Order: sequence, then C-alpha cells, then structure tokens
Amino acid sequence: MREPGRLGTGIGWRPEIAEAVERMPGIDWVEAVAENVCPGHLPESLLRLRERGVTVVPHGVSLGLGGADRPDETRLAALAERAEALGSPLVTEHIAFVRAGGPLTASPLLEAGHLLPVPRTRDALRVLCENVRAAQAALPVPLAVENIAALISWPGEEMTEGQFLYDLADRTGVRLLIDVANLHTNHVNRGEDPAEALDELPVEAIAYVHVAGGFERDGVWHDSHAHPVPRPVLDILADLASRVTPPGVLLERDENFPGPAELERELTAIRETLEKAENPLRETARDRVTLVVAGAAPPAAEPAEVAEPDEAAATDARAEADARTEAGDAPRQRVALAQAALLSALVAGTPAPEGFDRVRLGVQARALAAKRADVVAKVAPELPEILADGYRPAFLAYAQRRPMTGGYRRDALDFAEHLLLAGLPEGAATGRLRAWWLERSGPAPLSGRPVARLARATRRALLRR
Repeated sequence: MREPGRLGTGIGWRPEIAEAVERMPGIDWVEAVAENVCPGHLPESLLRLRERGVTVVPHGVSLGLGGADRPDETRLAALAERAEALGSPLVTEHIAFVRAGGPLTASPLLEAGHLLPVPRTRDALRVLCENVRAAQAALPVPLAVENIAALISWPGEEMTEGQFLYDLADRTGVRLLIDVANLHTNHVNRGEDPAEALDELPVEAIAYVHVAGGFERDGVWHDSHAHPVPRPVLDILADLASRVTPPGVLLERDENFPGPAELERELTAIRETLEKAENPLRETARDRVTLVVAGAAPPAAEPAEVAEPDEAAATDARAEADARTEAGDAPRQRVALAQAALLSALVAGTPAPEGFDRVRLGVQARALAAKRADVVAKVAPELPEILADGYRPAFLAYAQRRPMTGGYRRDALDFAEHLLLAGLPEGAATGRLRAWWLERSGPAPLSGRPVARLARATRRALLRR
C-alpha cells in the first residue's frame, strides 16, 4: 500500500492512450491537461480510473504564472473547478510566460502558444512570487510549479535555475514539480549542469517528478514528449532519487504514441532507476517530503540559541518594504516590456532584443510556428484535409508575421480568412474552405468594436464571392 501523501508511479493521461492507460498494471495516478478537461463532462476513462482509486492531477498549461500580468481570475477559477471535480490532492502549472503585451506595455496582447522561460532576475522572481501567492490563495488544494525546458537564454540573468527555484519555494512555500527531462534540455541548450541544479534545489519541496523524451537536431535538444526517454534523462532521475525519494514520478507522452507494451517498458525503466538509486538518507528524506506533500511543515531543527531581535535588520526590512511600495508596479512593468519585446521578435518578426542569440531566437520562432501548425491541425482537422500537402507551408508562411491573439480556434479561423482574402487555395478547395469558414465564423451577436465590424465586412466580402 502507498504511504499517505505519496503518489507513486504514474503516466500522463491523454485521450489517444486512455484505453491503454486503464489496462496498465501498477499505475497509481495519472495527470490530465487541465484545459482539456470539462468538469461537467469528465471523460468516462477518468471516471473509471477514479472509481478504482487512481489519483488524477490536473496539469495547467495556460495560466502564465511567470508573466508580467497578475493571474487571470477566470483561469484560476477554472483550474480550481477542475481540481474539485477530479478530487485532486494538488494542481500543477509552469514557471513560464505564455502571453505578453497589453495594458502594461500599451501594446497588442500576443499569445506564444507555448511555454517560454522567464528571466532569472530579481524583478522576475518578485513578480513570479506575487503571482504564485495569488494562485495559492485562489486554489482549493496545494499548488506545485514546474521548471520548463528552454531553447533560449535571457541576457543578464542574476541566478542559476537552482537558486531561482530555491528562492521561489522559500518565499512562497509552493511545491515544485521537477521535470528531469527539462533539466537535460537546459544542459544541452544552455550548458547548465543538472547536478548543480539538484544541489541547489530544496528537495523537501518536491511534489513529484516528470520524465519525458525528446530529440537533438543541429546541437539543439527539443523537448518533444514524442520520443522515448533517453538514458541521460534517466541518469538525472537516478541522481535526484539518490538525494530524496520523490513522492511521485510520472511518464509524459503527448505525441507519436507507441503501443502499450512500449509505454510499459518505459515505466519499468523508470521504476528500476528509482529502485537502484542509492540514497543513504532515504528514510529521512521520504518523511520530510511526505509531510510537505500532505501540506504540513517539515519538522524544525532544534535551535542552538534564541537570538535577540536585530533592530537594525528590522529597520532595513521596513525601509525595503517602503521602497517597494513607492516603486509600485515598476518591476512588473520592466518584466512586461522585456517579455513583450522577446515575444514580438518570436511571433511577429520584430528585431531581436539586445543580448539575445539571434540564431537561437530563429530556432525558437520556428518551433513556435510549428507548434501552432500542429495544434491548429488538431482543433480544426478539416483544414489539413481541405488543403492537403499545402496546409503546413501555407500555415507557416501565415504565422511568420501574424501572431496568435485569441487562442487556437480563433487562429484557425483567422488563417482560413487570410487564405480566402488572398484568393487561395485554387480550384475546388476554395469552395470547401469558404464553406468551412462561413459555418464557423457566424452568425454571432453584433458588436460595435472595430475588430468585430471588420470581421463582418470580411464576411460580407466572402459571401459575395
């Protein structure tokens, strides 16, 4: 029997492998992408798993806790609703930003469509801590946040990844979801030593661990979640497990799903890696982690002496608090401007901000466009069917200068509209694409907003063709 507060071995639940997951032996828990679960209409597979006592954890991807804006209340409420509907012991999100621009920068709001790294600076840490605290206050269960994989590095960073995560956990009490595949990605792409990151982490704050695969191309590691788990990732897992017994370990797979036997082999490799890891402090570490996951504070060490209050230190702290109050949202605005400049370069073709590796920015920009193309093909499968081999090159050309501003379904409609206004595609596909666009773009209640008026004008123009 599993210990209280411990998750065990799990796998990422996806609709494509739902049946296989239900049949797998030894699955203690699963993780479901929060945005893909509707609380009022939970998938039958998840309901069956819950009835068997399998824990389900919602994993958010769109909150953007590392962004300059404060967390969106609607998104937080949705995440809380999913946690309650699934009876989850915790929820997870990412240390990342996913959108930028808007009121803080007086510029258009841009969507990345993917997780982007936050700069490891004092400004970004302060903003992240404030956002995490707001999320913690709005959620009914504990929150854990995940380190992400990065293709690019911010110039002028002031902390290592381990230091950044340590300070985040220390200031907020948030749990950590450590992705060992992402540590490997950052080792290849940014030259960061995974062992040094683990040295600096507060291992007692770890809620669970992700393990996933990827691939290397031209010296860049892509965290694809569509390939087998490589040996270096398992080696990092072994290093982590030699320091602390993770409360839970989960295999992630999002694309190119293999057969059930291959998934089970990967899970077996994970279990064997954990069993072989030598951890002389295993019992002590396990007890500390279990307490953290259950929501209790680790036992305090015996104090050597009771120190007298330091009046000078208290005065300095008050002065620092006063200075922060006077500064107001200055750190948020600085972070907002930096993130908006980076995202604009990645999705709108504006010049690269100073200090960034332009070649690596190009790699990231192409990766974001490819991700958009893949997701739009999923949410609107009729488009690649109508456009056939022309879908992908047409979408990538469209994405170079037209950033996503309203989610993937809106992106699909905007792409189709762009093609039709340009007189594309040719032949019979034109009629099919026009019919698809007209069916999904209206009718809708009239709006006086300029964008809505433009959409209605476009619709009238297309109807006349």
